[in-house]
Amino acid sequence: MPGPTEARLRAGSTAFDVISATSGQQADTLAAAEVAYGQPPVDALLRAFHSGAGPRLVQLSSAGYTNYATAQVRDAFKRRGAALCKSSRVYDEPVAQHMLAFMLASARALPETMKVALGDRSWPTASIREQSYLLNRQTVVILGYGSIGIRLAAMCKPFDMRVVGIRQTVRGDEGIEMLSVSDPRVNVILGEADHVVNLLPAHETTQRFFDVVRFAACKPGARFYNGGRGATVDQDALLAALQSGQLSAALLDVTDPEPLPPTHPLWSAPNCVITPHSAGGHGDEHDRLVDHLLGNLARLGKGEPVDDRVY
Repeated sequence: MPGPTEARLRAGSTAFDVISATSGQQADTLAAAEVAYGQPPVDALLRAFHSGAGPRLVQLSSAGYTNYATAQVRDAFKRRGAALCKSSRVYDEPVAQHMLAFMLASARALPETMKVALGDRSWPTASIREQSYLLNRQTVVILGYGSIGIRLAAMCKPFDMRVVGIRQTVRGDEGIEMLSVSDPRVNVILGEADHVVNLLPAHETTQRFFDVVRFAACKPGARFYNGGRGATVDQDALLAALQSGQLSAALLDVTDPEPLPPTHPLWSAPNCVITPHSAGGHGDEHDRLVDHLLGNLARLGKGEPVDDRVY
């Protein structure tokens, strides 16, 4: 955390003593802490909880919570009466904008025109115009319909796009077409999608969710976006789908592994744009993370429900 941002945190949380723990100090510090922020080690948290101590609030500095998405961790938080919160409220806007940016760039054939600008600088007006299309009334399927998916769905609305959400449990109040991730109709919906946006978190039920079968179920020529986690995609299957033309393009902000090795074939796959896990980034990111944390500290002090809660 940058120094000025840490100073803002200290100034805004005078009811708490703020301690910056190094890796070697984290286990002991967590046992004595009332609140933990960042990415506290799971094993240290579990040891603290097992001893009857540990924080009442753990605020992650990320939208994802892969390392904490286990039954053991969930049960430990429940026994302790502690809350695990993520920072989706900080990252929903930038990640949704990142996904929409590629939709628009692809629709207006911007990657192709950039290649021309960096290449022979010809003037292929006819072919670029022919490749361009309108987003209006196209179908977007969003898998992992949480805070980011909700924001992206709102951004798609002005284009009169059909948006279908897929999430673990359908609440019924989402306001759009929804399916559960286990619904057998998921592959049918993929076959209707012009844009498949993967925002799934990584855990045992989503490992390689997008495999040969899922990509084969997609509408021929669909565009695939991964803003969730790299482990949710079989990258060999993705590469084959791009090479065969089953998918016409892909935007990958996350890969498996990260960084993606420079020699990995996805770097040169047809119409594959890779960004270095930068979708959530923005200049005031750390300030907004602190604002989110301070908001939850205020709620904690008042006995109110905390925001962005996982468990």
